[in-house]
Amino acid sequence: MASLWPWLAVAGMGVLHGLNPTTGWMFAAAWGLRSHDRAQALRALWPIGVGHVASVALVVAAVAFGLSMDRGLLQWLAGGLIAVVVLAHLSGRLPAMARAPAGHAGLALWSFMMSTAHGAGLMLVPALIPLCMGDAAKGAMSGSLVPALAAVALHTAAMLATTGLMAVGAGAGVGWLRRFTRRSPAMPH
Repeated sequence: MASLWPWLAVAGMGVLHGLNPTTGWMFAAAWGLRSHDRAQALRALWPIGVGHVASVALVVAAVAFGLSMDRGLLQWLAGGLIAVVVLAHLSGRLPAMARAPAGHAGLALWSFMMSTAHGAGLMLVPALIPLCMGDAAKGAMSGSLVPALAAVALHTAAMLATTGLMAVGAGAGVGWLRRFTRRSPAMPH
């Protein structure tokens, strides 16, 4: 059972990330509501997942290969990238196409920046260490890449499943609210 705890922690953190609105379920729900298509909300999970996997994989690779990363530097870089994008949009000098709602590439980049800024991969480090360094007697990290990649896959699957449920649920809730408010009689003053 002791070897199962790191896996449960990785999956649990994926669920927590999926519940957080900044991880993308609100954007996925918005895509579905804008298109009046629930499947569109689920299609938004692909770019969200790509960005999240890229961020988490960056940290997992560092743990698996024993590299040290400066969390502050990563957060400043991600925050700086967000600031550049915000300033570019606020300048008003962007063509209309750049001010349009984000497409798949924009959503993936946003997901990468948010995951990196929030330290999504760094939260997995306590669970990754026992997985990647299970046989510390060897001294080397040989064979640690496979469990690290499996951990990324498990974490991302849990996050995307939860994000999808939240997006579809939010879209259904807003749709129900729209129908309810259209049908209700005017409220007396």
